[in-house]
Amino acid sequence: MAAKIVPPQEAETAFLVALGERLRLARRRRRKTAEDVAARAGVTRVTLRRVERGEPAVMMGTYVKVMAALGLAQDLVLVARDDTYGRRLQDEPLLRKPAAARAPRKIRLADYPRLREIAWSTDPAASITPAEAFALYERNWRHLDRDAMDPKEQDLIARLTATVGKGVLLV
Repeated sequence: MAAKIVPPQEAETAFLVALGERLRLARRRRRKTAEDVAARAGVTRVTLRRVERGEPAVMMGTYVKVMAALGLAQDLVLVARDDTYGRRLQDEPLLRKPAAARAPRKIRLADYPRLREIAWSTDPAASITPAEAFALYERNWRHLDRDAMDPKEQDLIARLTATVGKGVLLV
């Protein structure tokens, strides 16, 4: 059963046409006839003409044979060598801030005693956003007993300062 042929996109077609033109130009620079290159590549002259036109129906192996006949096979080593998009995808998780440096999505007042004190008018079981928590700490800093703060709450303040406050706690 023959494979279903999917028509190429415009960009792919333009790429193949440009590749074909470069291969034809390489052949002409070398002062080789179409017959000579086709014979060295093991293809017909008609197939070589289709390669030089960048026709998408020509198999990739045929392009490789023509490149080898022109002494350009080493250029295939360069294909996808500098995969910038792939590298960016690969490096993205490495560039993310560690979990300790990120602010939580919601902060439960019940989990932080000093925050619960300064948000006295809010239900202790409620959750607030990191921006709201940071604003509460900044506004009420003078009322907080920092020596009585447990390490968990000190860590929260440090993370909020690094993320929401962009490194600055205005106190």
